[in-house]
Amino acid sequence: MLQGTGVSMALPWLSSMTPAFAGKPDEKSAAPKRFVAMTLGLGLIGDNLNPAIAGRDYKPSRYLKSAQDLRDQITVVSGSSHPGVKGGHRAEASILTATAMGSAGLVRNTISLDQYLAKHLGDATRFPSLVLSNGGSTSPSYTENGSMIPPEDSPSALFAKLFIDNSARQRDLQADRVRQGRSIMDLVGEDAKSLSRELGSGDRDRLDAYFTSVRDLEKRMAANERWAKMPKPKVDAKRPVDIGNGSDLIGRQRMMSSVIKLALQTDSSRYITYHIPGAGGVIPIKGVDEGYHGLSHHGRDEEKLSQLALIETEMINAWADFLRDLQSTNEATGNLLGNTAVFMTSNLGNSSNHDNRNMPVLLAGGGFRHGQHLAFDQKNNYPLPNLYVSILQRMGMPVDTFATSTGTMTGLEMAT
Repeated sequence: MLQGTGVSMALPWLSSMTPAFAGKPDEKSAAPKRFVAMTLGLGLIGDNLNPAIAGRDYKPSRYLKSAQDLRDQITVVSGSSHPGVKGGHRAEASILTATAMGSAGLVRNTISLDQYLAKHLGDATRFPSLVLSNGGSTSPSYTENGSMIPPEDSPSALFAKLFIDNSARQRDLQADRVRQGRSIMDLVGEDAKSLSRELGSGDRDRLDAYFTSVRDLEKRMAANERWAKMPKPKVDAKRPVDIGNGSDLIGRQRMMSSVIKLALQTDSSRYITYHIPGAGGVIPIKGVDEGYHGLSHHGRDEEKLSQLALIETEMINAWADFLRDLQSTNEATGNLLGNTAVFMTSNLGNSSNHDNRNMPVLLAGGGFRHGQHLAFDQKNNYPLPNLYVSILQRMGMPVDTFATSTGTMTGLEMAT
């Protein structure tokens, strides 16, 4: 009961608080390192995404032709997946945790990559992380205790939280809420300490782990008391108007991406996850007249594959435009793309048969040496969690493992 309360008080409380901004980075110091994960619920057609040959001299695939100006900023990875992860759509929960949930989803999930970063490095900004969606109530972001973090799916609401100031009275109320929360946790802590004297050693260990999480949360809440009274950043952009058509995934993707860029530029958050689920409606793209989810179950039907390719091409184009926006935004050292690792993947390698192997993987920016296709075994997949270790190390985390990793990703080097 105490542990469950700790989870509910931790991340949902922080994500519901009015955002502010972290102020301008010190001009004399290096720009902060950031991470953005864009995850897809219905995958990408591998034959259209992955180049035919490995290495740096690959010929661009159908999906990557329009992104050749970004070639030296992108790494394509094929033949990788999360060891032991199955379950088709259910594996959305495993995208960033790499935890095998079992065919019935009975296994408790673990912390996701973005939340691991936020836990250890997220205290420098108003938002330790932002969890976003293109529609729907699910996300691939999970707390240390395996609780899914509900996403924000409105670009307009996100913009308002980031950049539209509350009144002075509302800011005082926000700070008051933080202080009240800390007082409640003090009371719970006293009760729990009394309880611990009556517990066995195993339960005492579990309670100690709970106290550790409470102490971490108290530190965050103390910081948020300060943020609650600070004004928000001013940006040269208007509040977006949400797209009413829930099937317009590409339009929504572009709109949310523009707000994500502003969040990074103002250092409001450094760790952002954006999930694009599989909508059932017809996406408004010329040449597409069947529902997206239905097209994903193509069964190798040529007409369905043709329409699905039109949709996925536009998704990659929107992703590439997001990269260009980051690249064109200069910082004290380099540009936003060079200081932001942008990761795209999906739980599905083949949406038609719900296969979780051979996941689509694109990595851009973030100070890695890109411009290559890392092609691993399509039958005996390479562990994708190795890439997560590489990302964590690039972010400055002194770790050697994450989930089922066996080390860092072979062939992926950091830029000098």
